[in-house]
Amino acid sequence: MIVYESIKIDFLNNIVNDKIVDIVTNHYRTYFGNPGKGMVRSWKNSLEYMYKVLNDNDIPSDAGVAIEYNIPFTSKKIDFLITGKDKCEKSNIIIIELKQWESCEVIKNKDAVVKTFVGGGVRETNHPSYQAWSYASLIEDFNLSVQEQNIGIYPCGYLHNYVILDNDPLLDNVYEEYFSKAPLFGKGDVLKLREFIKKYVSIGDRSIIYTLENGKISPSKRLQDSITKMLKGNKEFTLIDDQKVVFENLKLITEQSFKDDKKRVVIVQGGPGTGKTILAINLLAKLINEKMVVNYISKNAAPRSVYFNKLKEHYKASYVKNLFKSSGIFTDVKSNVFDTLIVDEAHRLNAKSGMYKNKGFNQISEIINASKSSIFFIDESQRVTINDIGSISEIEHFADIHNAEIYKYKLESQFRCNGSDGYLSWLDNILQIRNTANFNGFNLKYDFKVFNNPNDLKEAIFKKNNHNNKSRLLAGYCWNWPKKDRDDTNYYDISIPESDFGMSWNLNNSDTWAIDEHSVREVGCIHTSQGLEFDYVGVIIGNDLRFEDGRIVTDFTKRAKTDTSLRGIKKLYKTDKYKANSIADEIIKNTYRTLMTRGQKGCYIYCCDKNLEDYIKRKLELFNK
Repeated sequence: MIVYESIKIDFLNNIVNDKIVDIVTNHYRTYFGNPGKGMVRSWKNSLEYMYKVLNDNDIPSDAGVAIEYNIPFTSKKIDFLITGKDKCEKSNIIIIELKQWESCEVIKNKDAVVKTFVGGGVRETNHPSYQAWSYASLIEDFNLSVQEQNIGIYPCGYLHNYVILDNDPLLDNVYEEYFSKAPLFGKGDVLKLREFIKKYVSIGDRSIIYTLENGKISPSKRLQDSITKMLKGNKEFTLIDDQKVVFENLKLITEQSFKDDKKRVVIVQGGPGTGKTILAINLLAKLINEKMVVNYISKNAAPRSVYFNKLKEHYKASYVKNLFKSSGIFTDVKSNVFDTLIVDEAHRLNAKSGMYKNKGFNQISEIINASKSSIFFIDESQRVTINDIGSISEIEHFADIHNAEIYKYKLESQFRCNGSDGYLSWLDNILQIRNTANFNGFNLKYDFKVFNNPNDLKEAIFKKNNHNNKSRLLAGYCWNWPKKDRDDTNYYDISIPESDFGMSWNLNNSDTWAIDEHSVREVGCIHTSQGLEFDYVGVIIGNDLRFEDGRIVTDFTKRAKTDTSLRGIKKLYKTDKYKANSIADEIIKNTYRTLMTRGQKGCYIYCCDKNLEDYIKRKLELFNK
């Protein structure tokens, strides 16, 4: 879908006649609904600068021009495209990502991320070169016509209000991989940008836009080979036992939908450590090699980032990152654009999308709508926020609405917690989530300890982590998470004064905290650890979970003010105390159950509530007798 398409001379005339913004706005409204005021303002400002750039007789008047090209199977739109042929008559597309930035800051511990004023405030966002390059990679990797006709794609960024200095933050070494592929042009660089364009477009050819828009969608050989190489020999992604059986069934179901275009929805249940993510990644690789258009989806960024980084550990194939997507990007995607969408951590799906929960209708429905087959990996006991709607009944409900066939599978084999299903049952019992037969213990091979001092817990986890950087400290969300970075290294977010204990949350590396070096010195929360696993975890249980009068008590008032997982619960409590307490009880218990099942070999805990500590110790003593 292209909002505006013409040749250069018509574009220039539309600028001169003050028509371009009205034309683009009206077309956008027809295809996508009303554009925001900021978007209209950016067209008005940036397209005037593109007039300056293209107003050169050596750039052919019949070069193709496109504005707001919506990349298939995504919500991403390319700001500006120019098409034509070079002197050797090779067909080319130039991608120009337009920015109105005036300054930015480097973020060194996140891949291709900068901080700048955007959307009414200073926020983290993609580096312009990465953005332009990633769009080019999407086209190269999925547009079969572009692949077969060997059409060259040349991305760049144009920051027309930004003076790019020699030592500019945008040119920091951490971004070199991207600005070397997608050069940047700033304020005063009109002539340089013209030369870049003329290098690839000296003969006009509008038909290339038609080829781009109508090209068949299929993954490239480069993409197939890369993800196969990444999985090959990586023992962490080997399928075992019932994982392999379910994998073969999922493969057959998705292949059938690929052939007959009939919608199919698959629900795969599995508790912690049953291999849901490993299965999802293997399926992603297999279906890409079957030439299907497939994405791995998760609401939280942490699992996407961690598993992508584990895959590419020995390879520089950053374009594979395009296969890993957020659950909130399908609000405007048409039906059956994807062959398969693989949804990990489906219990974390929300109804609305966007930063302010104001976009779309329902993520489950949107995912089913967007794909011929959709696979939901789910563990209902891991719903940990008031906005989590992912449940088997909800998936079935929307599958019926979309007239999809429903298939169900269950992963039984436990590979985390030293394969101890007994530990998981015991945990459910002591947290009073459900009564189980394991009220007095579990497999002795799983290392579970209760510490009466948080400093001892920290030292024990530090010691375990020295072996292979696979142990982490986690905590319940009972301490505020600062909204801004701070330079005061002597300030600790998580403070337990009576034990002279202090540590900070992982403020700046949430997405890859689970695998980053030295991150054991920062504490993770549910949002940075869910869907991931470690050898050992040390869990600090806050005062939102206590033991009183012979029972486990949850207390949402002890949650941090910055905690959004229970946003709205106080308002609900005023009108319906029972419902509010019931919702909060489930979320708080599920949160600690999830944190305490992240460790493959062991879980160590410290309880802020001494009654809870004594209660769990008694449970262990009964077992050890």
